[in-house]
Amino acid sequence: MGMRFIFLLATLYLTAFTSRAADLQPPITVGQRVATCGHSFHVFTYRQVAEMATSAGLKHELAGISSIGGSTVQKHWAVPEEKSAVKQALKAGKADVLTLSPIWLPDEAIEQFVKLGIEHNPALRVTVQEYWMPNDEYEPVYPLQTRKKVDHNATDLAKLRDATLRYAKDIEDYVKGINQRLGKDAVLIVPVGMAAVTLREKIVKGEAPGLKAQADLFRDNWGHANPPLQILSSYCHYAVIYRQSPVGLPVPQAFKLLKDMSDDDKTKLNTLLQQIAWDIVSQHPMSGINK
Repeated sequence: MGMRFIFLLATLYLTAFTSRAADLQPPITVGQRVATCGHSFHVFTYRQVAEMATSAGLKHELAGISSIGGSTVQKHWAVPEEKSAVKQALKAGKADVLTLSPIWLPDEAIEQFVKLGIEHNPALRVTVQEYWMPNDEYEPVYPLQTRKKVDHNATDLAKLRDATLRYAKDIEDYVKGINQRLGKDAVLIVPVGMAAVTLREKIVKGEAPGLKAQADLFRDNWGHANPPLQILSSYCHYAVIYRQSPVGLPVPQAFKLLKDMSDDDKTKLNTLLQQIAWDIVSQHPMSGINK
């Protein structure tokens, strides 16, 4: 009876896994040429994703970066072409993916970048990062409120999850509009914000090896990321760019900065970050992974 029960469980698991796999787009197994425009909550993904892809045996190429602190996408669009490595790469058709991260809500420059890119490479994919809540609240104002006093450890995670869902819907609605005007799903979403909330919930439950408090993820009140949150974000981008799970990739170089964490905890935490990233990204309807 016991063996029969185990066999039944295994059959059910295999059926569920096979069904789930059938609902996903095939993974991208050819190295991608990736360009990036962003601010300090995003630009670190440019080289971290390259490291991850290389460790997976992919010939990933850094196609160009535009890094501007506290930037809207419009600020990157305003850079003259002769000074913009990203615009040059797009016009030359030398990018397969362009990653963007607005400050709060997307702005009109996202669509301008998309149109420029697909004019020269119709297969270009553009990702928009839904990032974690600065100040742990959804207050989409600009200029940024960088001087608020925030105790990340005291944040009500139920309220933070709700705020992140509201923000995510606003991002999704904007991106849907762009795709509808284009007539195809050229713009994808990287759900970093929800992945960050999930990690924080794990920390509070004591299920995140090496991380003792939510504040361990941040280096300031505003919310600039420490290595664990950076790596989680990069795994989310890797999953969207390559449509494959990062689970099993080696511990990244950025973990060397975690001097007070044991190697064993680093390994376990790395696996947790990989799994959270894949769970969140693979379930998101606009990540480009679901059929």
